[in-house]
Amino acid sequence: MDTMRERFASVTPRMLAEDPRLALVLADIGAAGFAEAEQRHPDRVVNVGIREQLLIGVGGGMALTGLRPIMHTFASFLVERPFEQLKLDLGHQGVGGVLVSAGASYDWPSGGFTHMAPGDVALLDTLDGWTVHVPGHPDEAETLLRHAAAAGDDKVYVRLSLQSNAAPRSVDGARFRTVREGRGGVVIAVGPMLDSVLAATEGLPLTVLYATTVRPFDAATLRAAADAAGTSDVVIVEPYLAGTSAQSAAEALEDRPHRLLGLGVGRRELRRYGQLDEHLAAHGLDPRGLRERITGFVTGRV
Repeated sequence: MDTMRERFASVTPRMLAEDPRLALVLADIGAAGFAEAEQRHPDRVVNVGIREQLLIGVGGGMALTGLRPIMHTFASFLVERPFEQLKLDLGHQGVGGVLVSAGASYDWPSGGFTHMAPGDVALLDTLDGWTVHVPGHPDEAETLLRHAAAAGDDKVYVRLSLQSNAAPRSVDGARFRTVREGRGGVVIAVGPMLDSVLAATEGLPLTVLYATTVRPFDAATLRAAADAAGTSDVVIVEPYLAGTSAQSAAEALEDRPHRLLGLGVGRRELRRYGQLDEHLAAHGLDPRGLRERITGFVTGRV
């Protein structure tokens, strides 16, 4: 199976050929994979070099001319480093584009903390009007990328990861999907966390919702799932900073008593490189760690 990023590299040139409004802006990283596309569309495929602020600035300029720019690099260089340009060159100018990241929270641990971005979605939450897609499989990544490219002039972030679920699910770029039903509480599994959540909750009477589009937050499906489960005890398992979606979930349930547990990447920096699975375990995001924390939460009702 290809990775999400490999799927992005194979699908985007076809999209550029299909839609003359689309453009691609790169900052050296991944540029070799788009060499042919650059030859075919030299006016719409631009590599600005290792200049991430310029990456967003050029994308914003293209959007002002009516193009739909896709901007790509590692998440830490796409959201964190050029944050001011996201705020001003896109948001303040009233134009949109598609951010497609790689690296996720710690896909490449040997790259060090400079290449890790567990706070990317939380940072975008400080800005207005962003749609955020977090696919859990390469097939979903392609579907959501096509949604993003066709989303008019909206601001869209597509967060790609090496971590992937074994099989794709049907995604529509809007709603959470009910994967399992139970009466003991609701667990929202975001993107590539689904398989681990399903393993962790095996045999437990819990509803599992699958979220690949987390902004806008699907309050209606959460409320319906809580009604069906007979309880507003909710656990959110996210592959980025723990608690990122806690406020959105709390707002969805603000008219009723509820309990909320946000699981994700901790704030403590892990200074050993390790491997992806070791980082997952260290943050309690492997099936064993998730089962312990979820079980403790749903059995700890007062």
